[in-house]
Amino acid sequence: MRQKYIISQEGTDQVFKIREYAIIDKNLRNVDSSMLRQEDYEFLCEETYSHARIERSISQGKEAVVSTLRTPNLYPIRPYVVKMAEQVMVLFDSPGNEPVELFFDDTDLVTTE
Repeated sequence: MRQKYIISQEGTDQVFKIREYAIIDKNLRNVDSSMLRQEDYEFLCEETYSHARIERSISQGKEAVVSTLRTPNLYPIRPYVVKMAEQVMVLFDSPGNEPVELFFDDTDLVTTE
């Protein structure tokens, strides 16, 4: 499955939001990822985290951020959530609040011998 996560820091309280999207249309299975448009992705989930909660987890290290980002509604596999945690840490320290988009394709995880 091809997925996209948008990580943003928004509002006066600087809450963090992670939005999860995925390609679920079987007709798009053979379309190259670079040819996909925003409207090809279906919205799946949104999680919101307080600035204070993210700050606390960052002070405890990347593994704490990974644990914070995983919720009952948003529970990405380890390789994905580690990259997400790294981006949250970068976004937390950056002066600009530009959203970050992460793209993942499960076929990249499959190894062939």
